[in-house]
Amino acid sequence: MAEQPRPTIILASGSPRRRELLEQLGLSLTIILPDVDETPHDAEDPVAYVRRLAIAKAFAVDAPADALVIAADTTVDLDGEILAKPDDAAHATEMLRRLSARTHRVHTGVAVRLGDTHAAEVVTSLVTFTSLTPAMIEWYVATGEPIDKAGAYAVQGAGGVFVQRVRGSVSNVVGLPLHAVVRLASELGVTLVG
Repeated sequence: MAEQPRPTIILASGSPRRRELLEQLGLSLTIILPDVDETPHDAEDPVAYVRRLAIAKAFAVDAPADALVIAADTTVDLDGEILAKPDDAAHATEMLRRLSARTHRVHTGVAVRLGDTHAAEVVTSLVTFTSLTPAMIEWYVATGEPIDKAGAYAVQGAGGVFVQRVRGSVSNVVGLPLHAVVRLASELGVTLVG
């Protein structure tokens, strides 16, 4: 039986980190930014939140029926509270102060879509921060890195210096659990690796 050609792959995200992770697999991508309101619903828990947004983003982009759309949403969960991207430097400082010397969860909702069919799941990793001094937080916030990151840090950037331990998928903490993307695509009949 002849191998099916790989479909066009659309990444429904403007995240350079997600693009880089998928390109590391040798995938050629078309980037289309989804227009989705990311405001949490009243009393929405972090897992339901990222799953809902990932699916919404997958369906928010205009894609040919034979294109594979990959979408994701990541949030930091501290004691059940969603720590999304900080509003400003003061907000980032407060988030980092709260994460200091604590373990939190990073949830990424992943959705893959082929035509009207989709598969989705949420992957969770546990991240433990070292104890942060006010000077360390001030230094990091001054780098500007925390401003567009869920939880106000990037494990793959300078913020990695604060991460003492990760339990679970590291690519999940970066923003896209690659093992889940490959498995979900396979459920829709698309082989991304191998």
